[in-house]
Amino acid sequence: MEKRGLNKVDLIFEKVDPKEVLTKAFTMKSDEIIQQILDSGLKGRGGAGFPTGLKWKYTAAVKEPEKYVVCNADEGEPGTFKDREMLDKVAYKVYGGMVIAGKAIGAKKGIVYLRGEYRYLIPQLLMELESFHKLIKAIGFDFKINYCLGSGAYICGEESALFESVEGGRGEPRNKPPYPTTSGVFNKPTSINNVETLVTAMMIIKHGPESYSQLGTKDSRGSKVFSISGDTPTPGIFELELGMSVHEFVNEFGDGDTKAVQVGGASGFCVPRKKFQSTVIGFEGVPTGGSMKLFNSSRSMYNVLHNYLDFFAEESCGQCTPCRVGCQQLLKGVEKVKKGEVKSTYLNELLKLADTMKVASKCGLGQSVGNAFRTIVENFREEIIY
Repeated sequence: MEKRGLNKVDLIFEKVDPKEVLTKAFTMKSDEIIQQILDSGLKGRGGAGFPTGLKWKYTAAVKEPEKYVVCNADEGEPGTFKDREMLDKVAYKVYGGMVIAGKAIGAKKGIVYLRGEYRYLIPQLLMELESFHKLIKAIGFDFKINYCLGSGAYICGEESALFESVEGGRGEPRNKPPYPTTSGVFNKPTSINNVETLVTAMMIIKHGPESYSQLGTKDSRGSKVFSISGDTPTPGIFELELGMSVHEFVNEFGDGDTKAVQVGGASGFCVPRKKFQSTVIGFEGVPTGGSMKLFNSSRSMYNVLHNYLDFFAEESCGQCTPCRVGCQQLLKGVEKVKKGEVKSTYLNELLKLADTMKVASKCGLGQSVGNAFRTIVENFREEIIY
C-alpha cells in the first residue's frame, strides 16, 4: 500500500484570479473539462468518494435542455466546519466550480443549499454572488446561481433529501434509482457536489490535472481540508495531503495522550491507538468528509458512543424502519449494558443489528450508524461494560 507522510498543502485557500481561470475553462469543450477532472483522480470531498468526473460525465450524457448544478453546503456532520471557512474566505471559488460544472454538463442553473446555522453569512455571500454574476456575464456565459437555506435537519445532507427540501417538501430520502444524474432536483438531471469538491475542481482547471494528481496516493489523489477538534493543542482547519497514517496525524495534532481518533464525524470510524500506525487516512483506509476528533485518556468512549447514538436517534427522518427503530434500540441497548441490566454479550446482538441497518436502511444515515458503533464497541468494549 502506497503511503504518504503528513504534508501541509495550500491549494484550497490559494488566491487566484477567477476571471483568468474561468476564461480558460470557457475555451475548453465540455468533454475536455470532464476529462481533466477524470485525469486528476478527484473524488467527492463529502466523504462518499464517488469520482467527480464520472458524475459530470453521466449528467452531461443525458439529453435534457434543463439541468442543475447543486452545491451541498449543508455541512451537518458533527465536528465539521471547513465548508463554512471556504464560503467565508473563498466563496468565488465555490461559484467558479459550479459554473465550470455547468459548462461541463450543459447546465445554466445552480443552487447552493446552505446550512441554516450559516444564515449569518448570507449578506456577504449574496454580495459576492452579485459581483460573480457580473463577471461571468462579461465573459459571455449564461449561468445563474440561487441560494436555498436548510432548517437544521441532518438528513438533508443526503442528496435526495436535500432535493426534497429545495422543492419545499419534507426532507426525506428518495428511492434510487433514478439517480440525480438523470432525475435530481425538480426531477431534472443534476450534478450535486460538496463545497470542497467544487473549489477543488476550479483549482484543477487552473493548475492542470497532472499537478493535482501528484498529491496523495493512487486511490486517494490530491489534498483534503480537515476540521480538527477535540483533545488537541492546535484545533482548526488544515489542508493536508491524503495518504498519511493516523499515527503521523496524531504526532502532529495530538496532545501526547491520544487514545482514539474519530475519523469522519459521527458517521465515521473510531481508530484506536493500537491501529494508528496501520491505518491510512484516505479511500484505501478510512475516508473522511473532513471531521477529525481526537480523544485522550480522560474521555469516556461510552459517553462518546452514547452521544453519537443519541444524535442519530434524534436526526433519523423516521421514514424507514431499520434506521428509525434501529437507532433507538442501539441507544437503549448500550444504556442497558452500562447499567448492568443485561449481560455484556448483548453487545454482540447489537453489533448484528448495526450490520442489518447497514444493508437495510434506505439512506446513508442508517447505513453509517454502524461505523462508529462497531469500531467503538470492538476497540473499547471494556469502557462500555463497566
